[in-house]
Amino acid sequence: MNWLLPRVLAAALAALVGGLIGGMVVQWSAPLLGVLLGVAAALGVIAVRDTLRGYRLIEWLRGSQEGPAPRDAGLWGELGYRVERAIRGREQGAALERERLSQFLSAIEASPNGVMLLDAGDQIEWCNSLAADHFGLDPQRDRRQRVTNLVRAPAFVGYLQAGRFSDAVLIPDPRGQRTLSVLVRDYGDDLKLVLSQDITERERSDGMRRDFVANVSHEIRTPLTVLAGFIETLVNLPLTDVERKRVLTLMTQQADRMATLVSDLLTLSQLEGSPRPHTDRWIALAPLLAQVQADARVLSARRHTLVFPSDIEVQIAGTQTELLSAITNLVNNAVRYTPEGGRVELTWKQLADGAGEIAVSDTGLGIAREHLPRLTERFYRVDGSRSRDTGGTGLGLAIVKHVVQRHGGELVIESELGRGSTFRLVFPAARVRCVTEVRELLADTRL
Repeated sequence: MNWLLPRVLAAALAALVGGLIGGMVVQWSAPLLGVLLGVAAALGVIAVRDTLRGYRLIEWLRGSQEGPAPRDAGLWGELGYRVERAIRGREQGAALERERLSQFLSAIEASPNGVMLLDAGDQIEWCNSLAADHFGLDPQRDRRQRVTNLVRAPAFVGYLQAGRFSDAVLIPDPRGQRTLSVLVRDYGDDLKLVLSQDITERERSDGMRRDFVANVSHEIRTPLTVLAGFIETLVNLPLTDVERKRVLTLMTQQADRMATLVSDLLTLSQLEGSPRPHTDRWIALAPLLAQVQADARVLSARRHTLVFPSDIEVQIAGTQTELLSAITNLVNNAVRYTPEGGRVELTWKQLADGAGEIAVSDTGLGIAREHLPRLTERFYRVDGSRSRDTGGTGLGLAIVKHVVQRHGGELVIESELGRGSTFRLVFPAARVRCVTEVRELLADTRL
């Protein structure tokens, strides 16, 4: 209110001055009329000045208010200042709210789940990019569209219409390549929050786990059933020494089969639960291949031509038992699935980028192309009866894949029906070194 007293004093002073001047001008005829005219003229000047100041403030209010309000003295200056401060305060509050909204939407955008907001009519208010990808939407184009017109999965439509959102619903994505878990939550005035999650890998893992348990149960049940039958035969039937020996031999084979299966399962469990092999523990490849060759000769019993390299002066950084297990599995598989008189060859090659490759080739029956992507799955067999006849557990290639991946490499499989197969273990350059280079480095260090 500091503007009120100066304004009253200014008006009184203007009226007094105007009255004196008017009285002096017309004192010869009508002094009172002159005073009144002077006061009116003075008040008119003040009114005009106030009108101009008010007009400037109104023009500023009609505009964008980006610049400062008119800096006049008195009432209009105070009013302009108060209005400008209120506007700036609201602008700052609106900017702060926009920033908070932007941060909130950015946080939702970074969410590992798809998020979609629906209004009371199930129209899309907003969705993040992940939800748009899940449901095949365009975040801008599809805004204000009814969601059931765009997402037409019957399970989702029925779930949304039923209004019972205690549990999630599983639906395929529009391309049919993924499985989505969709959960809806009510909030506000009939508004809905739609959360979507890609559970394709989880479903695949659950399926693999179920298949794994079923396969293990089946693989163990079969030899157990055979053993139980033989034991019953030994207990209830009088057998000759030859028959008894034959039964005991078959029982031993089944027991060995179970022991091999359990051993492979333990190996897989250890590979999955242990840390990656160190890169500073170097294993000479030549002794490993010599041991693999000796085991292959026993398994082959001179029925195949076995070709192994000699004088390989190479070292691989890793774990000896794992590398031995992987190479042995490949060579033993090649021997088992190659007919008598066939050829099994193991080669070593250093690639141009410094990586190393161990290749195991055979002249067996080969594998059809459609089976190649699944060969490393646990218990997957191209021919189940043939695999069991050769003593395989269906876990060998799964072990090989785990070992080579733990060493930073990859397993490459090439095969063609009637022309044999080649399995390549490719190790990265960081895990491969030549013994001669190591010797030269040590010699230079000593010098």
